[in-house]
Amino acid sequence: MSPSGGLKIATELSLRRRKKRSSPFLILAAGLLIFTAVAGASFLMLRPTTLRIAVGPSGSDDQQLIQALAQSSAREGSPVRLSLITTAGPVDSIALLAAAKADLAVARADEEMPEGTESIAILRKNVVVLWSPSGLPRRGSKKEPRSKIKAIDDFAGHRVGVVGRTQVNTTLLRVILTESGVNPDKVAITQFSADQIAEMVRDPSVDAFMTVGPLDSKITSEAIISTARLRGEPTFLPIDVSEAIARRHPLYESEEIPGGSFGSSPARPDDAIETIGVNHLIVAPKSLSDGVVGAFTRQLFAVRPSLARELPIAAKIEKPNTDKDAALPAHPGAAAYIDGNERTFMETYSDYIWGGILLLSVLGSGSAAVRHYIKRDERRMSTLHREKLLSAISLVRKIDSIEELDALQLEADDFLRETLDCFNDGAIEEGDLSAYCLVLEQFHHAVVDRRAAISEAASNLPRMRAG
Repeated sequence: MSPSGGLKIATELSLRRRKKRSSPFLILAAGLLIFTAVAGASFLMLRPTTLRIAVGPSGSDDQQLIQALAQSSAREGSPVRLSLITTAGPVDSIALLAAAKADLAVARADEEMPEGTESIAILRKNVVVLWSPSGLPRRGSKKEPRSKIKAIDDFAGHRVGVVGRTQVNTTLLRVILTESGVNPDKVAITQFSADQIAEMVRDPSVDAFMTVGPLDSKITSEAIISTARLRGEPTFLPIDVSEAIARRHPLYESEEIPGGSFGSSPARPDDAIETIGVNHLIVAPKSLSDGVVGAFTRQLFAVRPSLARELPIAAKIEKPNTDKDAALPAHPGAAAYIDGNERTFMETYSDYIWGGILLLSVLGSGSAAVRHYIKRDERRMSTLHREKLLSAISLVRKIDSIEELDALQLEADDFLRETLDCFNDGAIEEGDLSAYCLVLEQFHHAVVDRRAAISEAASNLPRMRAG
């Protein structure tokens, strides 16, 4: 072979070695890419989810309960954490939920909810308490004072003081009046805030009072005690049509106020009375992930006993109605937990797992394709070596010098080393190596035969000269 041919081979060899050195780094980069993808997916699946919950007003029982729940979830390292957004009250909380500025909200079931809002848990049951003052006894009179209003039928032409500035309490009172056969337009309604109870009770133009809250509400108890002190013992007014209201207005429920709920001496009321109840809830949009809501619901009911030791109101937390035809249906994530239909880890993440396996398969195939592409020069070099050896077989028969045979043999040895390197590096398959070895064997046979022929010709030459 010519020196220029050898130089060309040396140059190609140098290029191949540089490619060989770079390929492990590319394989390492592919491995790092796969590891990063798996680690990233694991991080996204396992990191805690933080939900923004709107609750108010500041300092209320609701806010204290949610604050305690948030602290507990953070302390326990729960998968779902809470970030509180304090509002002026349920109306503002629902507005934030509707504007997608909160993920959860605490509100009454009869609030005007955004479309698609569903319940997660009942924090407590609120009940309507209606009463009227009996009036203080006059000095020297033996006559027992009698209330102007003895039943809801007597409300027409009178004024009712309602504790709470939101429209929902007024709406609820109008429903009660309508279902009781009283025209709401003939009843004057005045709303008072929680810090105006004394003013409400002292107002002589107010003939009856209404609050909506839990049975142990401090606001209701304070209003009843103030009524007894300033305007005489209260007369409690039952809502006899509570069951009819519950049937026609599914957001309300028929409830009962036990005797002595607001005092035992004297008993207030002196006997159980019918009333209307309405749930106070944690709500969420239906679009919120079922898995996240299920995890939050599980946390809430798991931590309820420990929370109740710090805040007794936590003991009132109940599971919502999971019937599909409920007026305010339970969120599918909460319903799955409550009904015991939660999906297992594999059911929840099987799509992601199979997707990950498919991704790894694609990455593996891609890595193999890249590796195959990178080693194309080595495969080409191996093919070139084989072709040169084939050409060398016919060239060997024309060589007349042992030195040239030795040089050609050395070059063939270099070819062999390069081809073995290609095989070890995965650039060529075992079949390619077998084909190369077959050509190499034929080359060696040709060299041996030619070497013998040259030696024989050299030994016959002196004899011819001698003759």
